[in-house]
Amino acid sequence: MAKFITILHVFMLLLVATSLLDAGAPPKTKDKKKAKKGEEPEVKLSKKTVSERGLITESPKTKDITEGHTNYCTVNLESKQFPGTVLGYVTPWNSHGYDVAKIFGGKFSAISPVWLQIVRKSAGKFTVTGGHDMDKGWIKDVRKNGKRHVDIAPRLLFDGWTGKDYVEVFDSEAELQALSAAAVDFYKKNNFDGVVIEVWSQLGGQRKFDLTHLLVDMSDAFHEAGMKFYLVIPPPVTPGAHKEGIFNAADFQLLSGIVDGFSLMTYDYSNSQRPGANSPIAWIRECVEAIAPEPGPDRSKILLGLNFYGYDYSSNSGEALIGPKYIELLKKHKLKWDSEVKEHYFEYKDNSVKHSVYFPSLASINQRLELAKELGTGISIWELGQGLDYFYDLF
Repeated sequence: MAKFITILHVFMLLLVATSLLDAGAPPKTKDKKKAKKGEEPEVKLSKKTVSERGLITESPKTKDITEGHTNYCTVNLESKQFPGTVLGYVTPWNSHGYDVAKIFGGKFSAISPVWLQIVRKSAGKFTVTGGHDMDKGWIKDVRKNGKRHVDIAPRLLFDGWTGKDYVEVFDSEAELQALSAAAVDFYKKNNFDGVVIEVWSQLGGQRKFDLTHLLVDMSDAFHEAGMKFYLVIPPPVTPGAHKEGIFNAADFQLLSGIVDGFSLMTYDYSNSQRPGANSPIAWIRECVEAIAPEPGPDRSKILLGLNFYGYDYSSNSGEALIGPKYIELLKKHKLKWDSEVKEHYFEYKDNSVKHSVYFPSLASINQRLELAKELGTGISIWELGQGLDYFYDLF
């Protein structure tokens, strides 16, 4: 039934959709530094895991990290150490993530390349863009030509949608069906195993009933085609405020029956105005228990989010860090362990400006994997290739 929408409401939706587009993605950071010929250090791989080598500690030696972070275990590459679902994201702007997926693909339940967008061209007409980023040869390598079972479920972002687009689609069952058909047809044509939908944050908590209707229609269409359906969700507890977020327990209960996995963004807790830990462990627990108070099948669909990137905070800014830059900085410093948030960090000064650097470590990741086991959740990783290679021994 057609709904009466005021011009003001459409304008507000337009502002929200524009400001929150792609809100689920942490900062895009490329490693632009290229090693000169002859400077690549020889990587000596190990037959022992990081646990067997005694590297999971709150007091690591700087040298063990800077010289040993590429030294992963070759014995258990195809064996999973974590019992739940593990979803890993790969992005076109970080080529090392593609290599990580090929090497460690056996440790993942699903890998989600961040390639695709769903665009509304006109009334009733939708198209999937981003196909130029797809790499079918890489997919074959990840799957080892069918010898390795790992789902490929590319993320699908609602890109460039205006408030008017959302309103017109919400108000028309024909539009909803056309949207689902366009997405499913593209994914079937490319033999994907599932989809990761990112749309919830774009509307900032508005029109939840209609958005749920859209997701139910899309889920039904993907499931009928034999594919899995994942949904990116923002933290249900607002970072630093302990207030209910735009996704809550009621939303989870409505969607848990039709979603195969909820990619929960339990990272980016701090920012340049409020520097500190990337993902305090008590906050992670709070986020999971806020939407699923009791263990069980529904809670197991939550994929607790792990950041494999970090931040270098100063009085002026907060710069995103990935592995190579972090290792370069760490060589001159010693890590400290924050026992409250369960993260490592170090401090330094540059031209009299104080910096604080937070980046994942074997100990911090292990603490979160143990929490996921205790809570009975899965794991999602943003993103493969940003962290250190020996992290994957833990999975």
